[in-house]
Order: sequence, then C-alpha cells, then structure tokens
Amino acid sequence: MLTSFMEGILCCLTGKSANVVVPIETSEPADGFEFVEVKPGRVLRVRHIIPERPAVTEQMTGEGGSVHCKRKITVYRNGQLVIENLGDIMQSELLHCQNGDTEPGNTVEVELSDYNSSTTSTVTPDPNAAPPPGQQQQPPPRRRRRKPKRTVVIDCERKISSCKGTHSDVALFFVHGVGGSLDIWGSQLDFFSRLGYEVIAPDLAGHGVSSAPQIAAAYTFYALAEDLRAIFKRYARRRNILIGHSYGVSFCTFLAHEYPEQVHKVVMINGGGPTALEPSLCSIFNLPTCVLHLLSPCLAWSFLKAGFAHQGAKEKQLLKDGNAFNVSSFVLRAMMSGQYWPEGDEVYHAELTVPILLVHGMHDKFVPIEEDQRMAEILLLAFLKVIDEGSHMVMMECPETVNTLLHEFFLWEPESSSTGSKPKQEPDKILPNNVEAQPTAESRHKDK
Repeated sequence: MLTSFMEGILCCLTGKSANVVVPIETSEPADGFEFVEVKPGRVLRVRHIIPERPAVTEQMTGEGGSVHCKRKITVYRNGQLVIENLGDIMQSELLHCQNGDTEPGNTVEVELSDYNSSTTSTVTPDPNAAPPPGQQQQPPPRRRRRKPKRTVVIDCERKISSCKGTHSDVALFFVHGVGGSLDIWGSQLDFFSRLGYEVIAPDLAGHGVSSAPQIAAAYTFYALAEDLRAIFKRYARRRNILIGHSYGVSFCTFLAHEYPEQVHKVVMINGGGPTALEPSLCSIFNLPTCVLHLLSPCLAWSFLKAGFAHQGAKEKQLLKDGNAFNVSSFVLRAMMSGQYWPEGDEVYHAELTVPILLVHGMHDKFVPIEEDQRMAEILLLAFLKVIDEGSHMVMMECPETVNTLLHEFFLWEPESSSTGSKPKQEPDKILPNNVEAQPTAESRHKDK
C-alpha cells in the first residue's frame, strides 16, 4: 500500500503514469506467441496456435443449412423500433427502444404526441361504447401517418454449417475486455487447440504484454477496433468464429458487421445490451490518473468481488494467472473514457444476420441478465444460455461448462428443408445441469 501511495504521488508530480506495460523486445514466435505491429510503434501480443493437420486441405463438409434473412427495421422519432421479420425464421414483433412493454405482432399506428401517455394505460377505450351521461360523444381522433426516422431493409441468405476442428478453413478469435488479457482465455485456448482448431487471441493495446501508448486517443473504441481489424485481416480464414467477453463483445459485433461474409458465428459472453456506447460523465474513472493509482488496491478488490461469484484464494489465483486487471491507471482511465460508439445501437445489432450464442453468468454484478435478454430479442438468430454458478468472469470460473457450450454451438447447423429453411433449436443433449436455456423472442412468441 505504501509503495502504491508513493507511486501515486510521483505520478501526480511528474504527470507520467506508473506501471506502464511494454512489449517483450522480440518479434519471434515463441510458444505460440507472436508480436504484430498493427501501426508504427503499436505492437500487440497475439497467441496463435495452428494445430497439426493432414497435408490435404479439408473443405467445408456436410450440406449445412441456409437461413433466409428478410427483415425490415424501422426507427421512429419517438424512439420506437419496429422489426418485421419477413423471412422464414420468425414472425414480426414490436419492440420499444425506450419505454413500454414488448408487444409481439402489434403494428398499430400510434399518434406520436400521445405515445408516451398511452403507454401508461393498458385500457383501450371502445369506440362503440355509449358515452357517460351528460357527456357528448367525441369524434374519433384523426390518425396521422408516422414518418420513420430511418428504415433498413435486409434481404439475404446465409449458409450456416458445422465448424469442426479438422476443418482447416475455420479460425477462432478470442477478444478480452477492459483490464483483461489473452491469458483469461487460457482454458479455452488449450481446449480448442487440442480439438484441432486454429485459435487467435490478442492483447489489446495497454493490456497484457502489448505496447501501451501514452496518449488517451490510443484507447478509443475506434482505435482499438482498427487494431483488431488488422489482426482479423492477418489471421482470418474462410469461416471465422468470434468470441468476445464484456467490452470485447463490442469489437466482435463491429467485425461481424464489417465482414459478414467471413464471420460465420459469434459468441457474446456477458456483453450487455444492444445500446450505443457512451462514457459515463459521473464515474470514478474520470478522476485524475494519480488518484486512480492510489485507489488501485480498492479497485482490484472491487473487481474481485463483482467479477466472481465466490471470492477466495482460487479466484485470486485465477486473476493472477490470467494477468487480469493488471493495467496502469492511465490505460484504465483512457479505456473507460474512450468507450464512445454511437453507431452501435439497436438497429446496428438488429442488422446482424450471423448466428450468435449469448452466455451469461447469473451472478454477474456488472451486466444484468435483462441486458442479455434484450440482446437476444433484438438479434435475428440468437441462443441465450445462463450459467447458474458463474459471474462476470464465467469462462475462468466454469471453464468446462463454457467450453462445452461453445463447442456445441460451433458444431450446430440449421436443418435444410425443401419448403423453406428454418433453423432447428440448439441441441441440449450435452447441456450441463447447471446451465439454464433462456427462450429467445421466437420461442416466446410461439409459446403464446
């Protein structure tokens, strides 16, 4: 604690951040680690494992299945979002961006000026009912046609097939969040590389053993997204699966939106809702860097309590082994302040046509389960799985469960049909007992 206090004072006096992370002075691959210069002077550490395969290149096997995606997404000026699924997957449903309950299949035009007041009452007056005594019957209000603020039409067909470790055209990308490193994926990288998958996991700038520029602009969402774009273009295969955790989910969404033909499937682990990113104005991370450095022991303890369902020697060792929450105060402050991504709203997520698996730890104190449920409603083809014994760092707490879920999802493919392609539900025959399947918008609508 005394050392942290003295370093914090030195940071305030010199204006420089302590504990600056710098890369190892080598670019030679060692034990699966490589160092990639994404920009001049900006070097990221990447763990890249290529399993041994037969000399014959294996191509996509099996017929797989096709999913016809035809959606009309309309945004109105009052914040209302209407998603009409016109393809063979799901029926249309009405969703509200701001207030109001979900009303499946409701496309009734509502007066904009009366929208907010109408959501407070669930009773709809009968136009044929007699007026109360002493009150004259009022003519029905004239309905005005709403003018949408934005309309997006998607019409495409995706080929979705099973991705096995023996397929040399498949690559898995793992992206960590704020304060993490590629080491938090240790169990997943070892598991899937043993199954024959090619795995790629980078350290974000300022994290792990990647270089840490001393300018805040180096840690904005767009700067980090361009880093990952360079990594993706360098290692991408024909079919790529993106796995993101927390803040890393936003970068996976960005890549899936930018490269729809190359991204085959996406996994979102405790990623939160489909909302645009904006830094909080009232946040502890807006304090000066030197103050954050003084508070770093408290922040680390708070992360331990909020990130894990149980706090003990095992969890502390997991953090140490995963090199998690071991970033400088300057990098932490710049990362939190740089989370500005106005394009990543509900419409942006609704445009995704890739199959997505959402994994949520029930005890997560950072991301409420309602946010992942909202994400499952917005996405076209999504499976939401809740792990009862997990929290925010669920891939470290319950590695076997997470690995099983991910592997099942990688092997999943929709059924082919001559009359129309409809996806079958994800198989649960290997589903662990402590995992609860949450219904998506499609299944809830069918239950009604």
